[in-house]
Amino acid sequence: MPRLKNSRLKLVIAALLIGTSVPALAAPKDFVVEIEIPTISVAEYHRPYVAGWVEDASGKTVSHLLVWYDQRKKENGGKKWLPDMKTWWRKGGRTFTTPADGITGATRAPGRATVTTPAAESPLSKLPAGQYNFVVEAAREGGGREVVKAPFAWKPGGTISAAAKGTGELGAVKLSSR
Repeated sequence: MPRLKNSRLKLVIAALLIGTSVPALAAPKDFVVEIEIPTISVAEYHRPYVAGWVEDASGKTVSHLLVWYDQRKKENGGKKWLPDMKTWWRKGGRTFTTPADGITGATRAPGRATVTTPAAESPLSKLPAGQYNFVVEAAREGGGREVVKAPFAWKPGGTISAAAKGTGELGAVKLSSR
């Protein structure tokens, strides 16, 4: 009998060691938004206003992720042009309170802009499982307007990988987790 107890003990120890050597699936630490603003060759270039949000499968806005507009204008005059992002404005922008800490920011120059948000502070962590769209809209004074949608599936504690590419005012847009 002592030999049997010893064998069981070895099996228990082996099971514990195997169980701890397999990494558990970890929830994301950060959510990352990447937006490319292309260089457009025009006589008078104005940086675009950009909004990014998440919609559910029915098209209802469930979370605002970013709003970039000219916050340096006197008496917050940059808010005057937010309705030019027509889709965002209709989908919740008109009731969105600006500035919103961690969401609003200055307009960006052409190039790739990256915004990283800790998962613990992101509204994405609170989404129920389902199909969603990461939507980005850009509107530029004296220029065009463009909306790009990147679909993704979400499962709480899982990962996100959404990507799409614009054809004018926007280049590549991505939403991911790490």
